[in-house]
Amino acid sequence: MTGPEAAPTILDTTRPHPARVYDWWLGGKDNYPVDEELARRILATDGAVVRGARANRRFMHRAVRTVAAAGIRQFLDIGTGIPTEPNLHQVAQEVAPDARVVYVDNDPIVLRHAQALLHSTAEGATNYVHADVRDPDTILRLAAETLDFSRPIALSLVALTHYLSEEPDQDDVYGLLERYVAELAPGSHVILSQVTADLSPEAIGKAAEHFRASGTPFHPRSLPRFSRFFAGLELLGPGVIPVTGWRPEPVDVEAQSEGIVPVYAGVARKP
Repeated sequence: MTGPEAAPTILDTTRPHPARVYDWWLGGKDNYPVDEELARRILATDGAVVRGARANRRFMHRAVRTVAAAGIRQFLDIGTGIPTEPNLHQVAQEVAPDARVVYVDNDPIVLRHAQALLHSTAEGATNYVHADVRDPDTILRLAAETLDFSRPIALSLVALTHYLSEEPDQDDVYGLLERYVAELAPGSHVILSQVTADLSPEAIGKAAEHFRASGTPFHPRSLPRFSRFFAGLELLGPGVIPVTGWRPEPVDVEAQSEGIVPVYAGVARKP
């Protein structure tokens, strides 16, 4: 177990942050009035948003257990969010106590709670890097202090890519993901989920308007555009699918009866 890497940072409570909005939807307390205001506005137009946040967490748990059972012992989780138990390392180390995990986020609130992410098993390790997904050089350099990039790693970006633009002169989200995947050894896995307007166009359109009006970019993606993230990778069954349908457990089957969750998910292996 090691301490968090951090650059000097200023907490801005005048603008909502996706991690804190997500925390409110999950019933957390680590958010500010500006985050709650946006979270409530979106909830009023998209009644599935709380179900979606919870479904995303459950998908992360299932995907991590799946790749850990397949032999993956290293995890790089970018866009970690505010700790909500069980955290990724707890899920991974339940399957493989020697699993090593690096968390990455750019929210100062997550930094404040980083110690909660560092309670590793004796056999494994966890670390936290305070950095932005758009800075792969820094993230990869610091992650390499904990992870061995010559061996397979599971790269997790759950509910993150819809905050990133495709434009080359902006975030270049496809190029960004290619940059991370290029550093992964063969046998590595990529775990992704992404909001889509395919399944609930009116509600997601209004949610996107609320995000953008608050100064938070938001980019729902269609099935073909989301599937593009997996180009050159081998998708695990059942492929790209609505999040509650990815290898569902009984709680997910029950959640499906509550209504649509407009989120796609997929897990793929680097050949």
